[in-house]
Amino acid sequence: MGSKNNKGGWWSNYLRENKLIINKTDYPKGQVPAKAYIILVNHWCHKIILTIAQIAVIVMLCTVFMNVVLRFCFNSGIAWAEEVPRLLVVLFSFLACAIGVRDHMHISVTILYNRFPKGGKARKFMDILVDVSTLICGLMLLYYGTMFIVRLRPGALPMTGWPTWVQYIPAPIGGFVMAFDSLLFLFHVLDPDDLLYSEKEVDYAELVKQQEAELATQGGKN
Repeated sequence: MGSKNNKGGWWSNYLRENKLIINKTDYPKGQVPAKAYIILVNHWCHKIILTIAQIAVIVMLCTVFMNVVLRFCFNSGIAWAEEVPRLLVVLFSFLACAIGVRDHMHISVTILYNRFPKGGKARKFMDILVDVSTLICGLMLLYYGTMFIVRLRPGALPMTGWPTWVQYIPAPIGGFVMAFDSLLFLFHVLDPDDLLYSEKEVDYAELVKQQEAELATQGGKN
């Protein structure tokens, strides 16, 4: 009984730390809003694709390492050792692209953005423009990736013999997650500060302003 309780406690802590369960203590009245369930689904989607991406990287590294050892040490090799890692790189790339959208981790140029006041209409417009652009990209990946899968259903890859359309599966998956995240940001279901993979980025321009204001205040007192 004790081991079961410990296991249940560990699993509950894991879900809570990874935001994969609704903390009902945050809702004293016991009425959990629909928004909380949508966010929970979003967190589970990202946990699943993150796990898939991690497994893909591990399998890719192990396969490449094993093939290199076999080639240089035993003058042998694995026939599918080049095709499978290539498929895994494609899978990891599209999933990583979707992961980057969730925490706004993609490369961005903020020279113009930082010139406008924080919380102002100009910044809000740019934030909406970014989310709309990302939504369009996600929908295009979802649509055209699905079209490629439908068109390439007949056929097989040369080394593994897997269906040809397997290599295009990551595109609609990544596109769906990108579109899903963008819609949640546009409708303010997700808070930009609700980060899953990273910590909140430091606004150095704002930090410098605060330091200058503090120095000016100290100078005035002196």
